[in-house]
Amino acid sequence: MGNMGNILLLAAEAVNSEMAEGAAEGGFGLNLDILETNLINLVILIGILFYFGRKVLTNILTERRSSIESVIQDAEKRLREAQTSLATAQGQLTQAQQEAQRITQVAGENAAAAKEAILAQAILDVARLKETAASDLNADLDKAISQLRQKVVAKALQKVEGQLKGGISEDAQQRLIASSIAQLGGEI
Repeated sequence: MGNMGNILLLAAEAVNSEMAEGAAEGGFGLNLDILETNLINLVILIGILFYFGRKVLTNILTERRSSIESVIQDAEKRLREAQTSLATAQGQLTQAQQEAQRITQVAGENAAAAKEAILAQAILDVARLKETAASDLNADLDKAISQLRQKVVAKALQKVEGQLKGGISEDAQQRLIASSIAQLGGEI
């Protein structure tokens, strides 16, 4: 591209010098003298530019075209890869959603089973607590009855001791002796 620019610069300079000479002679005019205007040099210069510039321009356009084609092919390749990745991701999303539904269902079933197990255990615990409470109550009742008996016996003994200290009447002594002998199997 540097050579092409230099050639174009020379051609522009040649044209400018011709115009400057025409302006110096008294204005703008058209000089038709082929030798004086360097028309032959300009034709040769334009021919050289056309001959060599065409190759350079063709090479530049070919490189540019191949570069653009490469970029387009790369973009299409990335598009296909992106579409493949999208399809894969959508498949994974569908699988993940199905797995989530399955896990939710299993969790619900497990929760229901755990609830039933907890309720059954609670019923068993309540029954056991009732039995324990009833046995504790019966034990407390037996203990209370036993204590009452002991108190009744102690009171009866106190009463009997009080009566014995006060003395027994003759009649009562005879009856007591008779009942004791009768219990032993003898007669008076």
